[in-house]
Amino acid sequence: MPLLPIGPYERLAAEVHEWDPKTVDVAAKVAALVHEHRPDLTVEHIGSTSVPGLPGKGIVDLSIEASPADIPAIVPMLYDLGFGPQPGPDPWPPTRPMPVGSMELDGTLYRIHLHVQPHGGDYPRDIAFRDALRNDPELRRQYESLKRGITDSGPVEGLRYTHSKTAWILQVYRRLGFAPPPISPPSTIGILGGGQLGRMLALAGRELGYRIVVLDPDPNAPAASIADRLEVATYDDVDAAKRMAAECSVITYELEHVGQAVVSELDDRRRPIRPGPYPLKLTADRLAERKFVEANEGAVAPWREVRSPAGVLEAAAELGYPVRVKAVRGGYDGRSQTKLDATAGIDALDGRIGWPALLERELAFEAELSVVVVRNVDGISRSFPLARNRHDNGILIESVVPAGVSDAVARAATNLAENLATSMGLVGTLTVELFLMPDGALLVNELAPRVHNSGHWSIEGAVTSQFEQHLRAICGLPLGSVQMRAPAVAMVNLLGEGAPRPAHPTGIYAVLELPDVHLHLYDKHTVFERRKMGHVTALGATTDEALARAREAAGHIGWAPAATQPEH
Repeated sequence: MPLLPIGPYERLAAEVHEWDPKTVDVAAKVAALVHEHRPDLTVEHIGSTSVPGLPGKGIVDLSIEASPADIPAIVPMLYDLGFGPQPGPDPWPPTRPMPVGSMELDGTLYRIHLHVQPHGGDYPRDIAFRDALRNDPELRRQYESLKRGITDSGPVEGLRYTHSKTAWILQVYRRLGFAPPPISPPSTIGILGGGQLGRMLALAGRELGYRIVVLDPDPNAPAASIADRLEVATYDDVDAAKRMAAECSVITYELEHVGQAVVSELDDRRRPIRPGPYPLKLTADRLAERKFVEANEGAVAPWREVRSPAGVLEAAAELGYPVRVKAVRGGYDGRSQTKLDATAGIDALDGRIGWPALLERELAFEAELSVVVVRNVDGISRSFPLARNRHDNGILIESVVPAGVSDAVARAATNLAENLATSMGLVGTLTVELFLMPDGALLVNELAPRVHNSGHWSIEGAVTSQFEQHLRAICGLPLGSVQMRAPAVAMVNLLGEGAPRPAHPTGIYAVLELPDVHLHLYDKHTVFERRKMGHVTALGATTDEALARAREAAGHIGWAPAATQPEH
């Protein structure tokens, strides 16, 4: 086979190199190749290699602007030259693809990114940014300083490098007149999932004046009574999701178990899905999640991927008992996972786990903590105060804020959460559940790219709730204050008990007699054992006082037996 003019591409960690003038020659050669096949197309040299003297990764970034209808024909032409699909976990969508390749020049191999942009896309902005860098030495100096600061400790994961530049680059875009407009009320927000998190998001959206459309398989979902419209369908129903999205200016989600086909279909820069397809893809797969954390300077419990019962025994012997085996996908609140000690047999495994599975060493931690961080369109992050949590068989029972840890631990937890949010390019909320170890180390337990149970305290306990903050972020509005409204706040979950039956709460009068207590019931029509039915928050001068008050309030709430429920 004859050699193609464009060679294969290798995805590498990001590090900063001095500007190489030969990158201009590479750009010209690629532009000539494209012109031979499509004289109507113009290839522009953009990115750092297009700015003389500006250090960067050394990748030759190019851009073509075309009609959306022509893009499906342009990409195969580029592949015929040797370009290939973009590798990595978060490629550009087919509507604005980025084929990649390489070219050797004078013994040096240069990597190439070729963006194919639809008319009305980012092409004019990218040209304006390039020209501003060429014409403004101070702007170049600032950009160089930013890049070197990101990589001052050595090469970093490519997406972290890219997204760490977001806040600065978007400030420049604004000065150049390319600021993305906010999504303002009364625009419609779409929510994938209508559970209690969707309900509380919808309530926050209502207060800001937004319209709300929800997709959920349950016609009686908690968010149904709050939404303008409920699309009743499963989370992998692409057609139903498209019907919902037709009304929306932005789409978000309240759970990780949304079908990837749905997310891919809905991802559109004119109607973005946020926090984004990549955060959802990452956190829906526990193996991918752990690899991501470790690649971005976080730590997790010792783990192995296991593919059979024999693999469980081998990995457990290697890591040491006790261990916990978890399903790679699905499962929450302790479901689809099993703790094994040296005396337990494989028969003890939850049959829903499946293969492959994740096996982790069980940890003797000092405390369970969580950080809720919200990152907005401009790349600016704000983290709520750290919460200390208590679980029972995988279900969150209570959270208190402040967490009662040292300032150093709180700073480390917040920095880690904000770094992870940046590294996945998230726009919206990321919750990072952590184990605080006896030596002060922090290990990541789970990531959730959404509002979270451990942040419910913020509704009454913070100036801006996690729900309003999330909506501010995904709509491109300024983030609010995360300061606490009281010295201490506690949240206690209200769990159902007994056999399934219509939900009729009791004890509400007694709860509302208590001072500084707030009751939230989720309007779930059926109660059953350990189902999350609501929560209470309480404010106090100390965490002990707030928690005692919240526990007292939670103790008053019960659920009427079927035989004594009121008639309708």
